[in-house]
Amino acid sequence: MHVVDADAKIMPLPAEPFALIVGQALRHDDADALEQAMRRMGLRPERLTETGGDGRAAAPRFRLRIGALSMIAGPAGDAALDDADPVHPSTSLLAASLPTDWRMHCWTFVPEDGGKQATAGDRPDHMRELFKLMVLTIDLFDASHIFWSPAKLWSDAQQFRASVAEMLVSGMPPVLHLVAFRRRDAGDGEIAGTRGLSLFAGQELEGRMPHGWTVAEMVKRLARLALDMMLNGPVGGPERLRGLDAGEWVMLSPQTAGGSGPPLVRVEFGWRD
Repeated sequence: MHVVDADAKIMPLPAEPFALIVGQALRHDDADALEQAMRRMGLRPERLTETGGDGRAAAPRFRLRIGALSMIAGPAGDAALDDADPVHPSTSLLAASLPTDWRMHCWTFVPEDGGKQATAGDRPDHMRELFKLMVLTIDLFDASHIFWSPAKLWSDAQQFRASVAEMLVSGMPPVLHLVAFRRRDAGDGEIAGTRGLSLFAGQELEGRMPHGWTVAEMVKRLARLALDMMLNGPVGGPERLRGLDAGEWVMLSPQTAGGSGPPLVRVEFGWRD
C-alpha cells in the first residue's frame, strides 16, 4: 500500500456532535467566565441567546470559531446524552471509566451547518481546525473523557489530546481514538469490524476472526487497514495484500452498497501453504 500526504486525504467534517466530559475548572453557569476563557484560547466566542421552556434563561451556548470553522458549543441535551450513554451495549469505550455523574458535566460541540461549510478543496484545512479546537477545548474544560460520536466511542481525554496533537504534527491519524472496533457472534464464530471509518474513507471494514485469534490480534490488523484507508482513501476493488506475519495474506473485497449503512469492505485472512 502506498502512502501519500496525510493532510490531503483527511476526509470530510463530521455531521454529528462530539461531547466532552469536563472537570470543575470552569462552572457551566458562569457564562462570563466561560466566554473570557474561550476568548483567551483564541476561539472568538459569540454568546447565543436562548431561553428555557418556562421562559427563563437557559444554560449558555456559544458559537466558536477557529480559522474558517464555526461550531456551536453548549451543555449537552438529553438526546446527545442518551446517544453517548457509556453503559449502552452500542457504545464503545477505549480504556475509559466515566464518573457516575457524567451527565452533569457534559458539553457538545457541533459543526455549524452540519459541517457543510467547506468546499472540497478546503476540507483538509477544516479538519485540521476541528482537531485543533478539540485539543483547545480539552485544555479549556480540563476534560477527563471525550466522546467521538461518528464512532460512538469514549476515550480518555488526555490520551485523545496527545494523539491528536501528534497527528497535527505528523499527519498520522489516531485511529484507535477515531474508529471503534466491534465484534459480534456469527453462530459458528465471531466477526469484527469498524465503526466510524466511513467518515474518513467512505467504507467500513468487517471480517471473520480466524480460529484461535484473540480480539487484540484482529484489532491490530483491522487498525492497520483502517489507517491506510484514512490516509489513502477507499478500497476501489478486490485487493490481496501481505499480512503482518510471515506467510499471512489479506483479501479485501468491497461490497455493493445496500441498505442504510455505509459500504462494507469484507476482510479475509489466510496463509500460504
